[in-house]
Amino acid sequence: MTQISFFHGARDRLQAAAQWVNTAYSQNTSVLIYAPDEAHANIIDRLLWTQPALGFTPHCRVGDALAGETSILITSTLDSHLKNHVLVNLSNNIPDAFERFSKIVEIIDLQDDVKRPGRERFRFYRAQGCVLESHDLSKEIQ
Repeated sequence: MTQISFFHGARDRLQAAAQWVNTAYSQNTSVLIYAPDEAHANIIDRLLWTQPALGFTPHCRVGDALAGETSILITSTLDSHLKNHVLVNLSNNIPDAFERFSKIVEIIDLQDDVKRPGRERFRFYRAQGCVLESHDLSKEIQ
């Protein structure tokens, strides 16, 4: 059963995602960042070069020559068969074949164009019987 972690109330969705990915990296968690919007993929790529403040989070794109050796990957499609990764969904849609991932992280910011589809995904996942957890980022320092 897929576990879905919703992090809502973020001031900046991509910044919050980069922070979460850095924490996951420090815990040796393999992460696949699904960013179908190329502009978002470029921004998250840039943010990971500056996370943490005095370092960076090692990462690359799925098609890169180092992808097989890198635990943090960015992709614009979910065609690959990467199953042993936590999926960070930066799209506003339910990821294709979401059930192949043991865990999905959804980062929801305060913008209506992100909140509304996020609520729809929450209802969908609940109807599918996924294990859901919710974290309010608005109560944390971002």
